[in-house]
Amino acid sequence: MSRPQRLIELLATLQSRRRTTAEELARELGVSVRTVLRDVQALVSAGIPVFTERGTYGGISLLPGDQVDLGKLTTAEADVLRTVGLDVDRARQLGAETAVRSARGKLVPRRTPPAASSGLPLSLADVVTIANRAWFSAADNPAGLAKLAEDLRRGRRLRIRYRRSGQATARWSGVDPYGLLLRADRWYLIADVDRRPRMFAFSRLDTWEVLDEPRRLRSGAALSDVAEELSSALESSHRVIVTALIDADRVDIARRVLGSRLRSASVPDGDARVTITVGYQELDGVRQLLQFSDHIEVLRPRAARRLIYDLARKIGDRHSSSPPGSPA
Repeated sequence: MSRPQRLIELLATLQSRRRTTAEELARELGVSVRTVLRDVQALVSAGIPVFTERGTYGGISLLPGDQVDLGKLTTAEADVLRTVGLDVDRARQLGAETAVRSARGKLVPRRTPPAASSGLPLSLADVVTIANRAWFSAADNPAGLAKLAEDLRRGRRLRIRYRRSGQATARWSGVDPYGLLLRADRWYLIADVDRRPRMFAFSRLDTWEVLDEPRRLRSGAALSDVAEELSSALESSHRVIVTALIDADRVDIARRVLGSRLRSASVPDGDARVTITVGYQELDGVRQLLQFSDHIEVLRPRAARRLIYDLARKIGDRHSSSPPGSPA
């Protein structure tokens, strides 16, 4: 179940039950208690009258007198809430901003909610804020995304012109589309090519055509399952394992930059350098380590060490003289 779907399910549960606990919601939704609390905070931040209270008789509930009636939502409003939740920016990218703003207007009460009765002077919304965008990510507002989403809803095959990473030209191919995936602030088209799942970055999708034939999806395959399958395969595909030494004071930065590619890091014990192992799908992925410059030394495999040496030499040669067009 996606997060937007969980938010609607959470609201529906609170509407029917009036009071429950984070533990009960976690069991019913199949997520952790921490995830439930983050979802509650997302509703609170959007102005939905959800109230949390500690103690034996505490729990999570809708504020008294502020009933949220999901039955007031139109089909379009309910559809966009299940898709992007209460995120106006994402709805705008899909051409559904009007629907999500209208839905929020029906869910948010017009009067100020009463102060918390838990004995604490501040509410959860006063002390917690959540930002889901990745650090240093450029704003992703892709032109044409709303049109693609509309075309996908026709349930037809597509002919797409797509440029693969590292290639200069784009090529045409026929695909059977499942839909769109938003991950780490980037949009992807999920589709089958010759009955095999593929992920296409929207930023490299030049154009597309809707074909006059229905899409042919594999039996039992759904968008969320295929997207998870592709994501898991990408993150776990480490055919090349690189061992390197990195300065101990750069380990925390390495964890942030490398993410799941960092397979292991020895615990610093007074040593100036730490041994790390990094996984890549291809040898060329070792280029990523160049950003650590003189703080890292690749040990093995030998091909990776040689590639770093060749790349560093080319960079050095390119910077050994004045740039073209500069004054003598």
